[in-house]
Amino acid sequence: MEKDLFHQFDNGVLAGAGQEINLGLGAWNKHKDFTGVSLKNLVTADQTSGLFTCHLVRIEPHRKIGLHAHPGSIELHEVVRGRGTCLMSQGEVHYAPGVMAVIARNELHEVRAGEEGLCLFAKFIIVQA
Repeated sequence: MEKDLFHQFDNGVLAGAGQEINLGLGAWNKHKDFTGVSLKNLVTADQTSGLFTCHLVRIEPHRKIGLHAHPGSIELHEVVRGRGTCLMSQGEVHYAPGVMAVIARNELHEVRAGEEGLCLFAKFIIVQA
């Protein structure tokens, strides 16, 4: 298997607070709402006093994360592998490796994978109302 950046994160190490966590031991979970989407939690709200989370996201070819919003957080997508689009009120962002998108709190958005699928590094910053 190719040792690209997504693979490195999937099998890397989370360091902090005097400890290291082997990310390769973490589970991939199917998204509860969107078929063909899997998530791997890297940093959880429990680890950051509820202020920040980050996840690896795999979207199978021609699948999507349907229209939704995050009322309590700002979201940052970093495209690591594949191609697709993110639809937001401001327009369409073409996703390819190296592209990043900031999605505002309460912003309706949808992420669609292209023919090769899409892999994201997604971070959520919790915003206090």
